[in-house]
Amino acid sequence: MARIFITGSTDGLGLMAAQLLSQQGHTVALHARNDTRAHDTRAALPDNAGVAVGDLSSITQTREVAAQVNDLGTFDAVIHNAGVGYYGRGRVETEEGLLDVFAVNVLAPYLLTALITPPRRLVYLSSGMHHSGDTTLRDPQWVTRPWRGSQAYSESKFHVTALMLAVARKWPEVLSNAVDPGWVPTKMGGSGATDDLRLAPVTQAWLAAGEDAAALVTGRYFYHQQPRPPHPATQSPEVQDRLLAYCADLTKVELPTAVSAD
Repeated sequence: MARIFITGSTDGLGLMAAQLLSQQGHTVALHARNDTRAHDTRAALPDNAGVAVGDLSSITQTREVAAQVNDLGTFDAVIHNAGVGYYGRGRVETEEGLLDVFAVNVLAPYLLTALITPPRRLVYLSSGMHHSGDTTLRDPQWVTRPWRGSQAYSESKFHVTALMLAVARKWPEVLSNAVDPGWVPTKMGGSGATDDLRLAPVTQAWLAAGEDAAALVTGRYFYHQQPRPPHPATQSPEVQDRLLAYCADLTKVELPTAVSAD
């Protein structure tokens, strides 16, 4: 059985994936933004391996989350599930002056990937909306552009898909994949979402712990356990390296050039 850490697992898809994996007999560690939500997630999944606490919109607190996860021991898989949506929201800056959609959806997965002891598998939550993302990394903090929440979200998912592919390219010993869970009626997706909520956590859980050959791949983008082509630009090493350099500049942490997953 596997040991798995899931970000953003107090509710929604993160908690659903945690419950599914726990039912399958795996050991799951959780993440909450603050102590109140940590209490709630412990109650929702009492048989957990620990709860890391920290706001992933903060670079400082994301570093602390990584340290807490490492203190819990090594993991076989990490699911980067935490995310910020865009419905009914204006542009929000973090305590460090960054766009919160970018900070949570892109920078936090980057920093946690760089700082957590590398697992055997990494799973990143993307979206079909990533196909509408700007490929140029032009004004990623939306400082000079008129705010468009849906576009900012699309770009964040484009970037996290490129991050997944960069990790797959640079860390061949780690299985790195991305998932489009579908447009489902979660707090982020909204009540009008039309996809099947029951299927939404299945693929990330499968990629984190499945042992069939279809799950033991890397550098793939999945929808309901089926590989789909990501935006072609996400597969460009130039685009990937530009993103990695930008994230490293913001966090002052570089992605290790090579790792060995135990």
